Amino acid sequence: MGTYKVRGKMEQLLSLETPVVVLGCVLLSWKIVRHIWSFLDVGKEPITVLVTGAAGQIGYALVPMIARGEMLGPDQPVIIHMLDIEAAADSLNGVKMELIDAALPLLKGVVATTDVVEACSGAEIAVMVGGFPRKEGMERKDVMSKNVSIYKAHAAALEQHAAPHCKVLVVANPANTNALILKEFAPSIPEKNITCLTRLDHNRALGQISEKLDVDVGDVKNVVIWGNHSSSQYPDATHAIVNTIAGEKSAREMIADDKWLKGEFVARVQQRGAAIIKARKMSSAMSAASAACDHMRDWLLGTPKGGWVSMGVCSDGSYGIPAGLVYSFPVTCHNGQWSIVQGLKIDEFSREKMDISAKELMEEKTLAYSCLN
Repeated sequence: MGTYKVRGKMEQLLSLETPVVVLGCVLLSWKIVRHIWSFLDVGKEPITVLVTGAAGQIGYALVPMIARGEMLGPDQPVIIHMLDIEAAADSLNGVKMELIDAALPLLKGVVATTDVVEACSGAEIAVMVGGFPRKEGMERKDVMSKNVSIYKAHAAALEQHAAPHCKVLVVANPANTNALILKEFAPSIPEKNITCLTRLDHNRALGQISEKLDVDVGDVKNVVIWGNHSSSQYPDATHAIVNTIAGEKSAREMIADDKWLKGEFVARVQQRGAAIIKARKMSSAMSAASAACDHMRDWLLGTPKGGWVSMGVCSDGSYGIPAGLVYSFPVTCHNGQWSIVQGLKIDEFSREKMDISAKELMEEKTLAYSCLN
């Protein structure tokens, strides 16, 4: 009997030891694989990012942000193609030299060129900062005519030489209409891949609410910028939420001042760019560059759960906005795709403001097409 007991105990011990031994072998194998992997230069392939108008203020602020991973993530290598006009060639080369001197590990290559074909070749992301600014004494149609010409040419180059899956962000004003022209003249690029920047306005709205409530800006979410990236845009705080110790609360209820929300808040966001120019004697380059990084990062890597951001995208008719217009909506992003947030309640005040901006965009579209003709 004693022999059977000993044998039984040994069998029990072996049955316990076997999983432990197997687990130990698995862990040892994993350590060996990781050790070998560390000696191999195995990582993500670089993404080619085009920045037009790269010698300008926004471009100068933007390209180091891209090269540091602020747009595409801290482990994503990049090759940056910088384009500008011939008159800015020396300045553009200076920007290239500075990028090299910054010794940024994620930067795997940099091209500085005045040739639009070279700049667009292989571009997987295009940030269109270059455009013709409105100068004193210029008529609106004159500015539109110049930008239509520029964006028609850029569209042709992207159509023929960019990567088929290229994602485009238009920053240069009039951003919505410039994006519309790109969409029209680069038909092989999916229209969902062409967007314009209203994230700067979105961020400004977040900043205004955080200052009003004296809370961290990271605790405020779900403002909306509706419409055009112009003074007709409608910054909407109706659906905004603030994270508090007691949980999520309505920003509107916390502010408890509809007069401020419908008046000063809207005006401040609409006129913030002009206020910065008045103060700096230059445009808001740093915040625009930061917003461009935010826009692309959320588009490609996804928006935070439970929140949305504002992007200028091609309308599908949502919220009564004419289909085909490039209009700013609240969107969520997942797997590199954006979706317009549906079902938000629109009050009478908001409806009026949204329609005013849509009307302005229709007028811009008509003007742009007249310039083409």
